[in-house]
Amino acid sequence: MTKSVSEQVLKGLMLLSLDGDEAAYRRLLVILRDLLLAFYRRRLGVNADRDAEDLVQEVLLAVHSRRITYDRERPFTAWFFQIAKYKLIDHFRVNGSKRGVEIALGDEIAAEFREEALFAHLDIDRLLDQLPAKQRELLRQVKIAGKTTAEAAAESGQSEAMVRVSIHRGMRAIGRKLGFANDEK
Repeated sequence: MTKSVSEQVLKGLMLLSLDGDEAAYRRLLVILRDLLLAFYRRRLGVNADRDAEDLVQEVLLAVHSRRITYDRERPFTAWFFQIAKYKLIDHFRVNGSKRGVEIALGDEIAAEFREEALFAHLDIDRLLDQLPAKQRELLRQVKIAGKTTAEAAAESGQSEAMVRVSIHRGMRAIGRKLGFANDEK
């Protein structure tokens, strides 16, 4: 999925559309079309463009006809990519591509959007949002984005030692909120 479109945005648009907002629904379909094209082009071979366009139309029709079945309490992208996955498998079956079906079945379709991962990301965001802005940003840079403390220090204008202390304090604060931190020295 593109980095500029999050689960929260997509789910919000879907919920608005279910409540009758036609503009939100049109916007959702445009975004989904772009996501699907990229998704299918990465997974299709020789006739990627033609086949991707056909699959996109099939998925958008399926989303339209099945949208009433969407459970508002669950992540939208998990529901959406499940439809996309099955349309891809059907495409490979119809075209006699046993290897394609095996790849599609074995593929971790949109792994970052599996329900457990989505809930984990939401939980992490909620915890981080409770920290001071500097700690939150340093934790995101080092613990989530994988930057080194030296890189984070250079970007923040702080010393490496201060970055490490800030990250340590942030982790302890999160641990206390989760009931894992032992404040005894």
